[in-house]
Amino acid sequence: MEQILIYENNFDKARKLIKENKDKKIIFSSDDDELNRKILEKEDINVLLINQAGRKDFQKQRNSGFNHVLAKLAKKKNVIIGVNLDEIISSEGKQKAMILARVSQNIKICSKNKLKMEIIVLDKKNDRNVYDLRALNLVLGMPTNMIREL
Repeated sequence: MEQILIYENNFDKARKLIKENKDKKIIFSSDDDELNRKILEKEDINVLLINQAGRKDFQKQRNSGFNHVLAKLAKKKNVIIGVNLDEIISSEGKQKAMILARVSQNIKICSKNKLKMEIIVLDKKNDRNVYDLRALNLVLGMPTNMIREL
């Protein structure tokens, strides 16, 4: 099945692009968390790709862009949560540690709500084999039943 990445920060434009590409696997991504929730509530998408780079954490907790409310919506609509591998590979130092911590937090939320997760590679030079991706997910705390589905 052909897939399309829709990266948009405007709801009307995103809705139009989603309607045009109904027959494809739709991966939606946005920097706006409110827009992510709105799209999850109102539109039919296959994968919600949550970007971690460029986020600022709160004082007492991480800002991973994903919470239990979005998890319940994703479970109800049967949406897969995506992890951007390009962000992890291209970052370095403290930035990489923060991204991995946020991804680990999202993995815990997804495993509590029995959601599926998928690693999305946008740039072909960052593509890795299945065993490397499974090892990364194990280190980040993904349960083995979720890893089998990768």
